[in-house]
Amino acid sequence: MSNQRALISVSDKTGLTSFAQKLHEAGVELVASGGSATQLAEAGLPVTPTEALTGFPELLDGRVKTLHPAIHGGILARRTQEHLAELKQRGLLPIDLVVVNLYPFQRTVAVEGVTLAEAVEQIDIGGVALLRAAAKNFESVTVICDPSDYERVGPAITDGGPDADTRRALALKAFRHTAQYDTAISEYLAQQALRDHSLKDIRDEMPPSIQLNLERVQVMRYGENPHQQGAFYRHSDASPAFE
Repeated sequence: MSNQRALISVSDKTGLTSFAQKLHEAGVELVASGGSATQLAEAGLPVTPTEALTGFPELLDGRVKTLHPAIHGGILARRTQEHLAELKQRGLLPIDLVVVNLYPFQRTVAVEGVTLAEAVEQIDIGGVALLRAAAKNFESVTVICDPSDYERVGPAITDGGPDADTRRALALKAFRHTAQYDTAISEYLAQQALRDHSLKDIRDEMPPSIQLNLERVQVMRYGENPHQQGAFYRHSDASPAFE
């Protein structure tokens, strides 16, 4: 995977340094934003700040970091002669691996007494855009949204990168992750509106659709019948009913 490029922008930095070390040893150029770049630099790894690619510093107290054609063009470009030629013409570089996890919105709103303003600041915009761009272009780009997948991807780094099936599976995981994230935000804002009596249409009408954000708790021995599979799920924000 030498001569390739990884973009790193993570909130949860679990295992990041060791994974980035493997990327570096495999000849992958590291590009990172904000605190991710700081951590990698402090670990002694060569890292290019995203500002060096975009030509812009972080804006608006960090609200705008990676929302730029130099980033998204590099992620969304197909590896065709035409797209690569256009990148070169524009002075842009392809990005082959996107490592992103999102601001901890669910954890923030679970804290008692958190304000609406505090919650809103934890709504990730750039990270979601990066995940969706990389997942859309899974034929050419590997996307990682969960630190537990570092071990899955790491061994493939020195062998040409993850195969097509792995890239597609990781893309599916990224889309599910962003869907769950958006559901958590919409549920929180709806709850706030109900509590504050601020939105008449939410109070007086049944919603046209409902999104459920569930997480698997346990895989069962079988489903309703012995020949079926089954699992127990709960709302992702709920406390365990039993241990």
